[in-house]
Amino acid sequence: MSSTPVKQPIRRYAVAGVAALGLVAVLWSVNHGVVGAQPAAVANPVAPVTPLQPAPVEVRGLPDFTVLVDAVGPAVVNIRTIERVRRGAAPTTPDEQMLEFFRRFGIPVPPGMTPRTPQPRQERGPEIERPRGVGSGFILSADGFIMTNAHVVDGADQVVVTLADKREFTARVVGSDRRTDVAVVKIEAEGLPAVRIGDVNRLRVGEWVMAIGSPFGLENTVTAGIVSAKQRDTGDYLPFIQTDVAINPGNSGGPLINMRGEVVGINSQIYSRSGGFMGISFAIPIDEAVRVADQLRATGRVTRGRIGVAIDAVNRELAESLGLPRAEGALIRGVENNSPAAQAGIEPGDVILSFDGKPVEKSSDLPRIVGNTAPGAKAQVRVWRRGAERTLTVTVGAFEDEQVARAGNAPQAPQATQAADTLGLTVRELTAAEKRELQVEGGVLIVNADGPAARAGLREDDVVVGVGNRQVRSMADFQAAVAALPKDRPINVLIRRGDWAQYALIRPEPPR
Repeated sequence: MSSTPVKQPIRRYAVAGVAALGLVAVLWSVNHGVVGAQPAAVANPVAPVTPLQPAPVEVRGLPDFTVLVDAVGPAVVNIRTIERVRRGAAPTTPDEQMLEFFRRFGIPVPPGMTPRTPQPRQERGPEIERPRGVGSGFILSADGFIMTNAHVVDGADQVVVTLADKREFTARVVGSDRRTDVAVVKIEAEGLPAVRIGDVNRLRVGEWVMAIGSPFGLENTVTAGIVSAKQRDTGDYLPFIQTDVAINPGNSGGPLINMRGEVVGINSQIYSRSGGFMGISFAIPIDEAVRVADQLRATGRVTRGRIGVAIDAVNRELAESLGLPRAEGALIRGVENNSPAAQAGIEPGDVILSFDGKPVEKSSDLPRIVGNTAPGAKAQVRVWRRGAERTLTVTVGAFEDEQVARAGNAPQAPQATQAADTLGLTVRELTAAEKRELQVEGGVLIVNADGPAARAGLREDDVVVGVGNRQVRSMADFQAAVAALPKDRPINVLIRRGDWAQYALIRPEPPR
């Protein structure tokens, strides 16, 4: 039985009951001679019944996506890629596209889908073309620029674009950026239907959204859902829009569309343990994607800023050890030698609270903010250091491949060592030759690291240059710093490892 026919009669009977009670009260008053004395009581024997208040949120029913499909569908394209191989090369298995999907998202390969061992191309026989993969995209401008995912076109010898009206074009890859997984391709056509770009800042959690793409090669497939979360951190360069829109292999590169018919994201990833849709999908925010696409269209590549630091998250325990009022910012765990950060005076152990006027709420905010800053620009950096804020000025450099820090190879001289049992460190003085080689003014060399120190990532041949916010230039400094350490709190240690200065947090063991 539905709730509506039950609620309505109950409400009518309640009102009727109140009216009956009012009538009884009138009759009692007449019989007892009080009607003339209190006429108001007769006219209004009881307080009026307050009607039920309407619900604060109006539910309007399920949305109709047909108008959106008609408006945006013609601007969505199917993208298939082709590779050229020598005849006789290992054929592509039917599951190869699914395996690529598993590799991209780190999903365990199911039994029975063991990847084929790559075979070298055989030189005999003519070159042949074979399908490599399938994806989606959408038209940015009427003159044929199309946006998609970088992994859709990566490594392809030929890219074929099929429009909604079934016309096919061979596309040219204008540029591709693996870090954000955004690519732009171009077809030679005019007067094409283009999408409208939406404002991601207006997108709200719980809002209906729609996707159009080619899952498993099924062109012009429409799926819908809601926005599950914004600014979702997945470890990639960009924050993602999380939805429950059904996304599968082949949807990659297709648009995520709001109820105003605007593109707010590029469908890029899913979370899955099986390879199929499990209710969690991720889309690249369109404002970030457009910023990348503009650079790709202008120069064919993306230029990003860098300052040369290694960072880590700031949790409550670390914030307390540093005297930081709340857990926020990006902890500088390492600074590259001669980098923009080093030249600006940023030190390991600093916590960056804002960069170029933009707040750094969590550590993953910093790479995005710095990356979007033009190389050569000067930026004000607000840092937390030794219990106080200070502002530094850094000149942003151009992004380059990260250099791998190598451990110092200073020879161990036959000198006495000093053990700090609570930290798990055995150290010794540096020789003058080692200081010149390592380009440090002082410090102590780690001979052995175990227990708490090893768990914090310290190792042999690291040079300790600071303990507990105190500078260490010699063994005496080290001993004094260790003696002053609190016994029940984590200890910050500053080390030099090769070209990098790094920061570690040791959780000491109680003395035995």
